[in-house]
Amino acid sequence: MSDIIETRLPTGVKDFLPVKAAKLDYLQTTLRSIFRQWGFRPVAPAVLEDLAVLELGLGTDLREKTFRFDDRQTGRLVAFPPDITPQVARIAATRMREMPLPFRLCYDGRVLRHTEQRLGKDREIFQSGVELIGLDNPEADAEMIAMAVECLKAVGATEFTIDIGQVEFLRGILNDLPLDTAQALAVRTAIAAKDVSGLQQLLMKTSLTDQQREEVLALPRLYGGREVLARARKVITNTTSQQALDNLERTLELLAVYDIDEYITLDLGEMRGFDYHTGLIFQGFLTGFGRAVCAGGRYDGLTARYGFPAPATGFSFNLFNLLFALDRELDAQVKEGTDILLFASDHDKTPAQILATKLRSQGYSVARDIIDRDRPASLDYARRMHFRYLLVQHGKEEGLTLIRVADGQETSLTDEMIKAGHFEI
Repeated sequence: MSDIIETRLPTGVKDFLPVKAAKLDYLQTTLRSIFRQWGFRPVAPAVLEDLAVLELGLGTDLREKTFRFDDRQTGRLVAFPPDITPQVARIAATRMREMPLPFRLCYDGRVLRHTEQRLGKDREIFQSGVELIGLDNPEADAEMIAMAVECLKAVGATEFTIDIGQVEFLRGILNDLPLDTAQALAVRTAIAAKDVSGLQQLLMKTSLTDQQREEVLALPRLYGGREVLARARKVITNTTSQQALDNLERTLELLAVYDIDEYITLDLGEMRGFDYHTGLIFQGFLTGFGRAVCAGGRYDGLTARYGFPAPATGFSFNLFNLLFALDRELDAQVKEGTDILLFASDHDKTPAQILATKLRSQGYSVARDIIDRDRPASLDYARRMHFRYLLVQHGKEEGLTLIRVADGQETSLTDEMIKAGHFEI
């Protein structure tokens, strides 16, 4: 027996065996079906990008996480994209600029990101998402949130929330504060962590006015239902934040038609994408799973970096997170394994090949057990490899036996029953 070769994968990437891969395929197919129903058309961005072009669409955080290397053919730096949205923005701005707006585009694919090994985060992410380019009104933002809810329902999620924030609301409070770079970063970090006491201590060392300090201290507490809007209006005085609240309130009014209030939570202290997004942002969380399964928001300045100014919003699912959050629920949605393993004891395999072809034409997945072994061995193989049924083909005049692998229950069949379509499993 040959020695087993060690094939350890690099940190942060995974293989998926057939059962898990089938669940991933189900998630991807289901989401793509929802996207299509809402009028979104697929694009398939390249797996490699010119680094200088890609970086035009990346924020500082993603630039630092980009895998890059020398292209031996050109001598230029190329990169594996860390996110698909900038690629879609490039395609829209350069390849589709003569087409009429808005663009409704969807995609799926894997991206790579450098991560700190001590945090145990994935370096490979499977994204499936949409981008709506060319609309700057709250109705477009509401459509993104409603789509995300419909997607979660479609894949079997029952307990989840969509947490909504507003980056312009934050900018109205945090921009132009008398803080140096280190102080500003510390304040944002405390807000993101909902660390009220830590934030109080930080602000004591600053020259903020009482009004500015009150507005900043309010941010970690502005979390909850629609009552958060009223609480925010009592504290906030700057025009930018007030206009952002107006925008958010209008979006929520438009969402009422979708009847999804039970899933909506407001988080006006959400700092995600502060240097990238330009308006409403949101994330989707499943109860009992600590990481977001989807995230999105408005990014009106992105396509302009590629010479095509246009408002835009969108969201993407992290399919790996969605898979792990819904793993058990997906057992009921995804048929495990193959329908039928066809075992034929006769030396003439032509009838078995004809039978397999007929069954496939009726919509069943069928594999021939080509290896020369007896029926018990074939049944054991079917059980271990997750076939649902073993179909035993006897001699020409002896008919067929269908064996349910789960419990060994046998049913007698005839070729005529199968040819006539009088056969269901």
